[in-house]
Amino acid sequence: MAKSNNTPTVPAASSALNNFKMEVANELGIANYDQIDKGQLSSRQNGYVGGNMTRKMVAFAEQALAQGQTGSVNNASQTIQSQQN
Repeated sequence: MAKSNNTPTVPAASSALNNFKMEVANELGIANYDQIDKGQLSSRQNGYVGGNMTRKMVAFAEQALAQGQTGSVNNASQTIQSQQN
């Protein structure tokens, strides 16, 4: 099996992202997602989890922008850019 190279852009957020992933999986009816062998799930099931996480994060950012909270979105963007350099 191939080793995953996915690393969080902000390492300190790893725990929060993991919790978020479990929350989304539970909402989709996939219990104990953290203990399941992901290879036993279909690509569609795993894709639903990642896709719904992305959808929720984008909705959160759009809501923040709509409410004029551009500072938080800009700060997050700058943090990501500085860590990629």
